Amino acid sequence: MDSHRRTTVDAAVLPAGQTFTGSGTTGAGQFNGHRQAAMDAGSFHSASERILKAINTVIDGKADAAKLALTVLLAQGHLLLEDVPGVGKTLLAKTLARTIDCSVSRIQFTPDLLPSDVTGVSIYNQSSRLFEFRPGAVFANIVIGDEINRASAKTQSALLECMEEHQVTVDGDSYKLDEPFMVVATQNPIEMEGTYPLPEAQRDRFMARISMGYPDKDSEIEMLETHQATSPLTKVSAVVTSADVAAMIATVQDVYVSQAVKEYTVSVGRATRASAMLRLGASPRSMLQLLRAAKATAALEGRDFVLPDDVVGVAESVLAHRIILDRKAASTGETPQSVIRGILAKLPVSQEMSNSSVRGSGQGQTPAHELRRGR
Repeated sequence: MDSHRRTTVDAAVLPAGQTFTGSGTTGAGQFNGHRQAAMDAGSFHSASERILKAINTVIDGKADAAKLALTVLLAQGHLLLEDVPGVGKTLLAKTLARTIDCSVSRIQFTPDLLPSDVTGVSIYNQSSRLFEFRPGAVFANIVIGDEINRASAKTQSALLECMEEHQVTVDGDSYKLDEPFMVVATQNPIEMEGTYPLPEAQRDRFMARISMGYPDKDSEIEMLETHQATSPLTKVSAVVTSADVAAMIATVQDVYVSQAVKEYTVSVGRATRASAMLRLGASPRSMLQLLRAAKATAALEGRDFVLPDDVVGVAESVLAHRIILDRKAASTGETPQSVIRGILAKLPVSQEMSNSSVRGSGQGQTPAHELRRGR
């Protein structure tokens, strides 16, 4: 059975609070209600390398984007891919989904798309004389939302509860979504006709935003040689199971964060709120997601503790789409990314802070030296 087909509609009645299990996917939903055991260092390293290798065979010259996409998945966040047409936004989303043996659905956002197409709808069954819930496309482990800014604000808002609380409420009844759950959305920032820009509340639900950018010359030549006859996506198969991903997420959750790193993270957020160049600074939710992304980064780098450099490394991707420039700053050529870089430059990391990040690691986690060796 194809585990990557669109989630089918189950005619059975789903009681409120019950988890909907994706169709035909082994392991989907079995992690709800209890915490999965963490993965050992060697298995974590091997699994992450398999995922990245599979993505990089399809997306030429975008290793950083592939790694950030995996970081967001392991940090239990959602990903926004924003760039001009034709640079591989949807291809990256579909490739990431195919590397995992779990349920996947794809939603093509259009102006006439209704919220019930996303979340599901209650339909009256004449034979049983009961209303039955028909799950929408959001009931999957990985949901690909293509051109999300083409749907109306009403339809976009249907994702708010799903992304934040991992549940859907229809007609007063709540239905839990399967874990792991991730929304990967794409949008085109150039074309304005027939689009509805994401409001601040919606953008804040996405952990990170990636701008793919154009490939370099060698990567583009490689693409011309390998993508002519068939798409490399057809050769991609699942390299990890949903159980593996759940275990990798549990490993990331066990990564140690010192008090100094927490204080540094908060200082970054408070600096955005105090900046004269910004009308809107980073939200408290973004601080939490920034630290989660930093923990996933540390684990992928082979450490069981977070360094301030991990926070710096993901700060631009996590924060830039959440802040709003002051008009004066925008008129002088500043961008959200340049403002974040300026703030980070004014918050130097001391050696003492880096040393304190190491202290306390290994308290129930995998020793750092073993993670470095991938053993």
